[in-house]
Amino acid sequence: MSTLKEADQQLIRLLADGQFRSGSELGEALGISRAAIWKRVQRLEEFGLALESVKGKGYRLAQPVDLIDSQSLQAILGDRAQLHYQWVTESTNADALAIKGPVRRPQVFVTECQTAGRGRRGRQWQSPFAANLYFSIRFPVSGGFAALGGLSLAVGVAVAQALQELDPPLPVALKWPNDLQINGAKVGGVLIELAGEMDGQVDVVIGVGVNGRMTGHQARDIDQAWTDLASELAEMPLRTRLAGCVLSHLLEMLPHFSQHGFAAFQNDFDRYDAVKGKLVQVQSAEQVLQGRATGVLVDGALRVETPDGVREVYGGEVSLRVR
Repeated sequence: MSTLKEADQQLIRLLADGQFRSGSELGEALGISRAAIWKRVQRLEEFGLALESVKGKGYRLAQPVDLIDSQSLQAILGDRAQLHYQWVTESTNADALAIKGPVRRPQVFVTECQTAGRGRRGRQWQSPFAANLYFSIRFPVSGGFAALGGLSLAVGVAVAQALQELDPPLPVALKWPNDLQINGAKVGGVLIELAGEMDGQVDVVIGVGVNGRMTGHQARDIDQAWTDLASELAEMPLRTRLAGCVLSHLLEMLPHFSQHGFAAFQNDFDRYDAVKGKLVQVQSAEQVLQGRATGVLVDGALRVETPDGVREVYGGEVSLRVR
């Protein structure tokens, strides 16, 4: 998939309010012909933007687009982090991993659209233009790789706490090890990757995706139950404010995690735990376990009571079992 050129960006801004604009009006604003406008409209559909064309009225986006205001978002972050904002990128995690050497302060990568967004276990993360939140944080953690146990769970806690500040507060639950859910449907996810270790410090890259406002067409390739914030809230907040809220919670959480580890968040995770006390099946590369989930340990492992005794699981896919 190609990138959005400046003229494409101008076209999106002109159509962002969801109102009809004639081809002549758009052509005059951009200094190009009506035929060229039609070609650019076709290009926008490559990025997950649904457009409507009505004879005599012109073009409009099927739903208004709320673009992130990068200057306002940087103001929210202040000197806690440096913001890198792009309209389109392959993957915010890949951008964060590409930084040379260790970082001194958090680096935040935010985009409107990912053309190769990644989930866990090599899955693709659906990333239509300006529909959801897609961002990554590269952050230094002292103590090396051994200090990272339970990080994805602590990230989940911070995102869940941010979503509960919305109006009304959302009944967010965390499904070990990296899913955010509302009423059993996935609303977000976490992907942790390592950027290298030097002198006892490891740089971690934390990727977060939160479903904001997606159409069924945009989500057609998602193979599990899903929801988005627009479906759960009476009024969807501005994406800049939403991103600022979630990122602020994460930037507050990360130094605390670096100093105290997951132990400081274990009780909070327990309150959000979506599988504790339930019959589960855990599938990993090595084995398939069935039993009853009994919570998580201080290193982030999931405890599962099986007929052969209690097992501690450090990675895998969890599904609930029907009695």
